Amino acid sequence: MASQIERVINELRRKVLAGELAPGERLVELQFSADLGVSRTPLRIALGELEKEGLLERLPKRGFQVRRFTMDAIAHAVDVRGVLEGMAARCVAEAGASSALLQELQSCVDEGQAVLHEAADGQAIDAARWIAMNARFHGALVAGADNTALAAALEVVGRTPMAGPGALGLNGSLPRLEHTLIQRAQIDHADVLHAIRAREGGRAEAIMREHARRSRDNKREMMQRLQQASASPVSVD
Repeated sequence: MASQIERVINELRRKVLAGELAPGERLVELQFSADLGVSRTPLRIALGELEKEGLLERLPKRGFQVRRFTMDAIAHAVDVRGVLEGMAARCVAEAGASSALLQELQSCVDEGQAVLHEAADGQAIDAARWIAMNARFHGALVAGADNTALAAALEVVGRTPMAGPGALGLNGSLPRLEHTLIQRAQIDHADVLHAIRAREGGRAEAIMREHARRSRDNKREMMQRLQQASASPVSVD
C-alpha cells in the first residue's frame, strides 16, 4: 500500500502545484478515489500528508480543500526560515555540537547520498525518503540550537504552504530538474555539517541562508514548470 499512497500523494501534489486544483476547491473522496483508482483508505492517508505539507486544509465538518496561497507568500516564508535556520546553525557551531547531534546530521547526509546514488540520472528521486531525511536534518539542527523562541518562530513560518523543510514539491513529474536540485541540497547539507564540526558559525549561517534561498527559487521554478506543462495542449498523432 505504501507505493500506492506515494503515487496518490505525488499526483495530488502535482495537481495542486500545477493549478489543476483551484484554491478553495473541495476534494470529494468518492470522486478522487475513482479518478485515481484507489480505495478511500490510501486516499485519506495521502490527503492527511498533503495537509501536513500545507497544501490542503481540513474542513470544519468533513473532508479537505485546497489552501489558498501565492508563490510570493511561500518565498517570503522561506526567506524568513533561512534567517532563522541560519541563526540555529551559527548557534550550534559556536557552542559546539554534541556527539549525538553530529551523528544525527551525518546520518542524514549519508542517507541523502544513498538516495542520490540509487536514483540514476534522469530518473525520479525517492521523494518520500528524501523528504523524511530533509525534515530530520533541519529538525535536528533547530533542536541542537536549544532555543525555544527560535523553534516557536519556525513553527509559525512552517504553517505557510510549501515553506517547511518537509514540503519540497517533489512528485517525479520533472525528474531531471528534481535530481539536479537534490544534488545541490545534498552539497549544502554536507557543507553546513563540515562548518559545524569546524565551529565556523558565520560560515554555517551563510550556508543555511543560501540553502533556503535556493529552496525558494527551486519551488518557484518547479511550480512554473508544472503550470506550463499543465497548460500545454496535448498533441494527438
